[in-house]
Amino acid sequence: MAYETEDHETQYCFPAINSSCIKGKRSRHEYSIIYLLVSMLSAWTVFLNLLVIISISHFKKLHTPTNLIILSLAVTDLLTGLIVIPLEGIKQNETCWYFGDTYCGLFVITVRLLLCTSVSNLVLIAVDRYMAVCHPLLYPQKITTTKTLICICLCWFFCSVYNIENAINNGYFNISHQRLCYGQCIIMLNPAWRFTDLTILFLFPCIVIITVYLRIFYVVQWQVKVINSLIKGGKFENSVKRKSESKAALTLGIIVTVYLLCWIPFYICSLTEITTISSITMTFLAWTLYVSCGLNPLIYALFYRWFKISVKHILTLKIFQPASSLIDILTYNS
Repeated sequence: MAYETEDHETQYCFPAINSSCIKGKRSRHEYSIIYLLVSMLSAWTVFLNLLVIISISHFKKLHTPTNLIILSLAVTDLLTGLIVIPLEGIKQNETCWYFGDTYCGLFVITVRLLLCTSVSNLVLIAVDRYMAVCHPLLYPQKITTTKTLICICLCWFFCSVYNIENAINNGYFNISHQRLCYGQCIIMLNPAWRFTDLTILFLFPCIVIITVYLRIFYVVQWQVKVINSLIKGGKFENSVKRKSESKAALTLGIIVTVYLLCWIPFYICSLTEITTISSITMTFLAWTLYVSCGLNPLIYALFYRWFKISVKHILTLKIFQPASSLIDILTYNS
């Protein structure tokens, strides 16, 4: 137990080991409240992203390239809520790592894999929206369901290979020479891998995403003028489709912006020396990143009518009715 004892005696993570880390002291109320908040955040993130996964997987009409990328992003968010948030919560609340060096290495690999795939999915979303908004005539030929599935699988594969290689070269499973005391889970990257990370996980995706979305918003502004003129001329069909694509770009742009606002400060601070940034600041930035994983479904709920309808079908168990997967969820009227 990591909360403060009545006699305020010093507690150690592993009392039987001389090099054990000292536990941080918390009151019983702080200890309980933190675990309650972590449990609620984990359950919230898993539940909402599970709704997204079931919705897109079940309804055939939602099997579009864009939604497949959203599905992949929801899987990473769900795994973050299921694995990363609980373990990070235990680590922060106990101020000790009780699971050994091997699981410390696996935990860091998991965190990095999910961050890598999240960023990769955001790049795919940006490219998908760019083609849909800026090249609508080429979109059906260039961006197909099969091609999108291949891209998603390649992202997961290369992120896995990259992080396994990173783990081997940085000694993720032999951290005894990196920690200051027994009970820490700290892994430092060598300079070469820090530069590689900076390029692959930060600079390249951020430049691509920001550049693409600046272009999208420029084109959307131009299309607004075109749509207004089409409406005046009575040509509604194409204008409605363009408006739908622009709305999708705006919705996904919000998701990308929220993630980048959390990701960029966290990554910049993580590249600095440990003594420069306080642990409280790093902890806060890390948790804002984890919290963002539970925000995406709320954004879908606000902007996507199909998500509201599919959630209603899931919660009322209508998805178990015969042929429910064939319902045109995009035009469904309850």
